[in-house]
Amino acid sequence: MFSALTNKDTYSKYIDSMKFAFYCLTHPLDGFWDLTHEKRGTIAAANTILILTVLSRILKLQYTSFIFNKVYWPKVNIFLYIASILFPLALYCVGNWALTTLFDGKGRLSQVYMATCYGMLPYPVIQFPLILLSNVVTVEEGAFYSVLSALSLVWAGILIISAMMEIHEYKLGKTIFFTIATIFAMLVMVFLLLLFFSMISQGIAYFVSIVREIMFRM
Repeated sequence: MFSALTNKDTYSKYIDSMKFAFYCLTHPLDGFWDLTHEKRGTIAAANTILILTVLSRILKLQYTSFIFNKVYWPKVNIFLYIASILFPLALYCVGNWALTTLFDGKGRLSQVYMATCYGMLPYPVIQFPLILLSNVVTVEEGAFYSVLSALSLVWAGILIISAMMEIHEYKLGKTIFFTIATIFAMLVMVFLLLLFFSMISQGIAYFVSIVREIMFRM
């Protein structure tokens, strides 16, 4: 593992894949095609973008001016906050990949994950400067801040849809329908997980009640 980290070719490929992520910002169709089919992307770069996205969310929570982000810290759980990003991402990637059989998709799970992370790049790219900007703009200039903040989400959404078009080789209409189906699959998975954990908790409570009853009678 250490040799892989110090290998110049590996490091060079990682740097090139990070640079290519910025090419995908402005050339999404060509970029995401080359990302997977020409192997221009790497999982390491995707992980880096994901870490930057999570970090930007945390720093935004901490350092954004109270004018634009009012936080009641006693109710903030940073681990749940991080999970609120990673869990939907995991559901999206698994749901997206699971539906490829029904929709004749070409992408593999690793490609779906990598392309989705690359598509998230506009969020940290815009949000990091906005954290600083929020502390110098006034309330009257808040509309400018809000528009840029919304742009980071819209841009990321467009890139992710473009990524799914290219890696699965869909037309736009089919991609939009596929995205809706993926969201529905995510909801189904959440329902099944809630049902599973509910059954587990009820089973544990049942056995605990039996043990307590036995101990009480002894």
